[in-house]
Amino acid sequence: MLKAGSSTLGLALFNGFGWSAGLAHAAEPGKFEITRTDAEWRKLLTPNQYAVLRQEGTERPYSSPLNDEHREGRFACAGCSLEAFSSKTKFDSKTGWPSFWQPLPNAVGQKGDTSGGMTRTEVHCSRCGGHLGHVFDDGPKPTGLRYCMNGLAMKFNPGAA
Repeated sequence: MLKAGSSTLGLALFNGFGWSAGLAHAAEPGKFEITRTDAEWRKLLTPNQYAVLRQEGTERPYSSPLNDEHREGRFACAGCSLEAFSSKTKFDSKTGWPSFWQPLPNAVGQKGDTSGGMTRTEVHCSRCGGHLGHVFDDGPKPTGLRYCMNGLAMKFNPGAA
């Protein structure tokens, strides 16, 4: 997994492992409560977080420590700190990405995504529009949904779930 401060070469190598950068920005100006310029986002986020949150990239599977995070707490958007998922809804989807069967109320939005030759549903932060991942209909009960999130797009807040 690439770490904060990774080199451009590292980002280029990361791009070779399923990275999809250069797509439309996750947030349309003026559509979300928190908006920033591209320069402000680049200053706030690591290059890898920027590629996921602002360019709708996807990290390599099994590259995020959050995939193995099992403490009680909440997973928040790395762009604006809005808590999006509870550890109570996290499960091991065997996909290599942190997965949840339900977001917290009003925490995420969704839109259609046809990038990469696939039809799927993109999940973004409802406060800043940052790309978090995708939702699929192959999850466990009670919802039958699998919110497959990028660990780079989130941070973990230990405590009450």
